[in-house]
Amino acid sequence: MSRTATDIDEPADPPGHQPPPPDDHAFLGHPRGLATLSGLEIWERFSFLGMQAILVLYFADTVADGGLGMDPGTAASVSAAYGTMVYLVSVAGGWLADRVLGSYRAVLWGGVLIACGHYAMAVPTAAMTWVGLGLISAGTGLLKPNVAGMVGKLYRTDDERRDAGFALYYMGINIGAFAGPLITGWLGEHKGWHWGFSAAAVGMTAGLVQYVLGRRHLAGREHSAEFGLAPDAMRSTVTKIIGSGLVLVVLATLLAVTGWLTMGRFVDLLTLASVIAPVVYFAIMFRSSRVTDEERGRLRPYVVLFLASVAFNFILFQAYSTMMLLASTNARTEILGFHFPASWYASALGAFEVLLAPVVAALWVRMGRRQPHSSNKIAIGVILGGLSFLLMMIPTSGQGADTYEMAAWWIVGSYLLLGLGDILLETSGMSATTKLAPKAFSSQTMALWFLSLALANGIQAQLVKLYGEVSDPVYFGVNGAAAVAAGLAVIALAPWLRRTMHPVH
Repeated sequence: MSRTATDIDEPADPPGHQPPPPDDHAFLGHPRGLATLSGLEIWERFSFLGMQAILVLYFADTVADGGLGMDPGTAASVSAAYGTMVYLVSVAGGWLADRVLGSYRAVLWGGVLIACGHYAMAVPTAAMTWVGLGLISAGTGLLKPNVAGMVGKLYRTDDERRDAGFALYYMGINIGAFAGPLITGWLGEHKGWHWGFSAAAVGMTAGLVQYVLGRRHLAGREHSAEFGLAPDAMRSTVTKIIGSGLVLVVLATLLAVTGWLTMGRFVDLLTLASVIAPVVYFAIMFRSSRVTDEERGRLRPYVVLFLASVAFNFILFQAYSTMMLLASTNARTEILGFHFPASWYASALGAFEVLLAPVVAALWVRMGRRQPHSSNKIAIGVILGGLSFLLMMIPTSGQGADTYEMAAWWIVGSYLLLGLGDILLETSGMSATTKLAPKAFSSQTMALWFLSLALANGIQAQLVKLYGEVSDPVYFGVNGAAAVAAGLAVIALAPWLRRTMHPVH
């Protein structure tokens, strides 16, 4: 992105930042470390979203056919609660990277946990399903915020390639998002759900291998944490973390055995945690003595970006819950004579993002200083997300709830709007996060961005219970209109955001 400030106005690059030399354009004009991190994300998203595309269908399928027999609203709610847990753990993942493990090791161990979780889900028992989801949640919380933070460390703060680099990185993410549901969806619906989970396990293993092989090209690959604790404090902290984790597991098991911790109560607890966590974390950062007045000033507009992300991702994540349920019951699974599993609709979202991400990246490079402000990119993304749901009012209106069958192009069109919105919001949001982050909270601020995803999932876990209880046009119309209103509110705040987000443009 462009810069108009002098060097003295620029925030210093964070500790552990090892920017490549100016002539490092080995990967499509970007640092070659971007290829390593993008490759890891291809396989991580292959496994995560490949599994997510069939998870709600697995929950809702009958026990006789290998599913868990949940009603559609409950299946969507539990699936959203799983997403809430994944992104709540990202705060701990960011903290562990900053204070204990360092970015490289946090990502490595996160990938190991994710792979183990998918292997556990390949075992055809309900108990191993929950064990696997727990491991994947912990691993994703370690991996996701720290990979994105490592991408930011490949560039200096004033490098105009940064937003384009994040767009290419996001294109890599969505290659995995496209391929994952194709493989896992076909296996899940033709061979059995746990065969689909097995494919996700193999994908994550491949991602780990290429990450280790390409580690020499990465910034932030030191074995020490950038803001590491003293040795005694580190040993004490690690002991407390392990002990607290064991206590929570034992307590949850006892409460479940006694019948108090039902699935519904667990979902409600996760939603409550998703609301409390970002409030507490923002308060900690605003009050921390490690945060300067200048950094604190840049956190204020970040709250607006955070809320915009919540509004958009509430819509986005339903591409893998209510939209999957709608596709499996009320949409044709045939295009031009070709029949496909309903879960393949999820691949359309990834396909659009793969195709559009390089176009968006090239557009920002071509526009240079004339490109829209980051806040406006984010606002447009939120509006597009809302429009993707408003579009669904057309084919669902005036139809019997259990009798109509819409053409495939309606869902494909909705995913086109959603995919473009996702590129605009997530690439600009992640890029802005790496630039607005206080130096002492570099990894943790990216974890805070992922808390917006936790909150979006937490809200979704409650509201999707209405799916099937109200008419489809009302459900999609109200949710879509709320997202459009949120995007327009961000546009209205644009003058203040441009002024307070300096030096972010």
